[in-house]
Amino acid sequence: MTDLLIRAGRPDELGAVEALLREASAWLASRGIDQWQYPPHRDRITAALEQGVCFLAFKDGAPIATMQVDDFADPEFWTPDDQPDAALYVHRMAVTRETAGAGVGGMLLDWASERAAAHGKRWLRLDAWKDNQGLHRFYKDAGFTPLRIVDLPHRRSGALFQRSTGLVPDISK
Repeated sequence: MTDLLIRAGRPDELGAVEALLREASAWLASRGIDQWQYPPHRDRITAALEQGVCFLAFKDGAPIATMQVDDFADPEFWTPDDQPDAALYVHRMAVTRETAGAGVGGMLLDWASERAAAHGKRWLRLDAWKDNQGLHRFYKDAGFTPLRIVDLPHRRSGALFQRSTGLVPDISK
């Protein structure tokens, strides 16, 4: 699928983002995975849309995927030793079931990696649900390296992954 348009979502597209996340939540539940089994965080999505960091992917004019790409390094996961400013972070990525398996997720991650490099970042990072092994395999297959699992009792996410953007840091600074 090469005719994919990815652009920043607009505040009036909150419903489209929520619909994509709800579809993903229902699919996960149908597979016995408890990830995202809560209503989408409308306040966070609204803020991301307003900041221009929530993106939608379109095929033939219809939204088929969403993700947030920003510089928020969750301090419960990413430590100063990780050099959090050296990365952009992917949050809330979801693809419609209709296009699942067509490589849309991989294209989104490649696009996000290019965006991170364009912003002078060495890494594209994300945290994933700790016990969703299928998702872990997906990220590994997409070139991500598992770093560690942060096991906090109040967080189900915490499997940390990163992949190089190909940007070599300037060590002369």
